[in-house]
Amino acid sequence: MVSEERVTMGLFGKLKVFLEMIKFAHTVFALPFAFTGAVLAAGGLPTAYQAFWILMAMVGARTAAMGMNRVIDAEIDARNPRTAGRAIPAGLIGRGTAIAFIVLSTLLMFYAAHRLNPLCLYLSPVALFFLVLYSYCKRFTALAHVVLGICLAAAPLGAWIAIRGTVELPAVLLALAVLFWVAGFDILYALQDLEFDRGAGLHSIPSRLGVSGSLWTARLFHLAMVALLAGLFVVAGLGVWYLAGFGLCVAMLLYEHWLLRGGDLSRLDAAFFAMNGYISVTLFVATLVDVLARKGGA
Repeated sequence: MVSEERVTMGLFGKLKVFLEMIKFAHTVFALPFAFTGAVLAAGGLPTAYQAFWILMAMVGARTAAMGMNRVIDAEIDARNPRTAGRAIPAGLIGRGTAIAFIVLSTLLMFYAAHRLNPLCLYLSPVALFFLVLYSYCKRFTALAHVVLGICLAAAPLGAWIAIRGTVELPAVLLALAVLFWVAGFDILYALQDLEFDRGAGLHSIPSRLGVSGSLWTARLFHLAMVALLAGLFVVAGLGVWYLAGFGLCVAMLLYEHWLLRGGDLSRLDAAFFAMNGYISVTLFVATLVDVLARKGGA
């Protein structure tokens, strides 16, 4: 009995370390956009069945992606003072254990896609390809930020497909908006590793363009996001509630860039974690209220 309890506690302990390692709480960045896509596709609330399996697909995909990134980058992380304390370099969790959790998460993603519809299942290997590709990109291209954007853009596009089984213009606009949003804030996040990346021969927008060039690139990417979300307003026939949420998101993006003006990274946590979490949740709530209000008035 005692040994079983120790094994159980050991497994839960490893799971806790793994979830902390992959920053599971940061699922908030992409999950609201997935449900924004689902709400738009359904013209209201998706069924509980659809919502549950979209959630499972998102959890599986993100957990697998972040786990793979930590395993693949373990040696690089060990050399970087900022990341040397992560679970694998610090010896808190073994590679084998991490890989086991990654396999389980990948299986969850595929099974959830299977439960949604055939097109979701057929496209799952494509999503997995980009999830793996991202972890290797910094070794050969500065466009790793864009590849990460593609990975998270799959959230609203995949949710739309889960509901309708097709790909349509509103879903594409929302997915592209997420792509530029993620690529922009990932460039800002990568600024803190600028010197390390240059010394280690790794590729990124900051190591290629420096602080000023990176800030301007992120601004342009976020401007593209704003334009795409404005296009979604027109194409999807959305109303005043969406417009209000959209305006708040634009204000938060401006505040995010204001916080980092002049390349001051001391407020990076507020700019990266807080603002981007608020942006995704705000747009989801605004879209949901708008769609339900229009449906109720129909």
